Amino acid sequence: MQKRKLGRSGLSIAPLMLGGNVFGWTADEKTSFAILDAFVDAGFDAVDTADVYSRWVPGHTGGESETVIGAWLKASGKRDRIVLATKLGMDMGGDNKGLSAAYMVRAVEDSLRRLQTDHIDLYQSHRDDAETPLDETLEAYQRLIKAGKVRAIGASNYDAARLGEALGVSAAKSLPRYESLQPLYNLYDRSAYEGPLQDLCVKEEVGVVCFYGLASGFLTGKYRSEADLGKSPRGRGAKRYLDARGLRILAALDAVGAETGASPAQVALAWLMAQPGITAPIASATSVAQLEEILGAARLSLSADQVKALTAASDA
Repeated sequence: MQKRKLGRSGLSIAPLMLGGNVFGWTADEKTSFAILDAFVDAGFDAVDTADVYSRWVPGHTGGESETVIGAWLKASGKRDRIVLATKLGMDMGGDNKGLSAAYMVRAVEDSLRRLQTDHIDLYQSHRDDAETPLDETLEAYQRLIKAGKVRAIGASNYDAARLGEALGVSAAKSLPRYESLQPLYNLYDRSAYEGPLQDLCVKEEVGVVCFYGLASGFLTGKYRSEADLGKSPRGRGAKRYLDARGLRILAALDAVGAETGASPAQVALAWLMAQPGITAPIASATSVAQLEEILGAARLSLSADQVKALTAASDA
């Protein structure tokens, strides 16, 4: 499988990243283990999670996804076969949030303990922390890298201005730079990435691993009417896509799918893989069967006309 460089980090990953947000939530431990095994055994390697997954679930405190992944790493012995990515900075309760140097020291140790590993390949700022100077955060990352606890760093949910500012601080002070960015990006949600942010990432060679690649499952074609929203716990998240534009996108996915023999989900992810700057879209699965369908996107090569047709259908 052709791997893609992740920024200038020296890391290369397969063109699809597995989202760990469902582990310990809508996928129990046994199912999560099966999904992770199938993902790696199919030749893929990048797994993304965050300390805050899945704190939004009643009774959860955060760390559930990392804990499941850590148990799998211990049981499977496959740590050296994956590029492990996690994030910090979201509210974990009390003073446990943000990107201050003092908190980062605690957060990395908590994640390493839950993940049952001695290092994180890609440690990411989950969102911008305007209250902490960028150089303080980047200097803290530098210490974590020197200590061997982190290999490379990335950002998530940064706009073009702040990412550009952070890259400037890294260059001016010889500090580690954000080698990747996680923006919201899919066939429906294009405005957050396309434009200045995409231009910056391409120019500065920042790898992009976009989240919600399937728009909360909407781009799988599973939700085509209000009546379909009750099909899964994520159905409510797909409701906002059920408009004329969303249905137009589904029709285009169906048309390209008919030409290629691919499912809507595979076509939607293949479109992302064809976009400038994209290293790998992130997609999650709650069953091995669902995973196998998603992985098919990496084997699908869309023609220029097909990419153009999908783009036109999703234009606002």
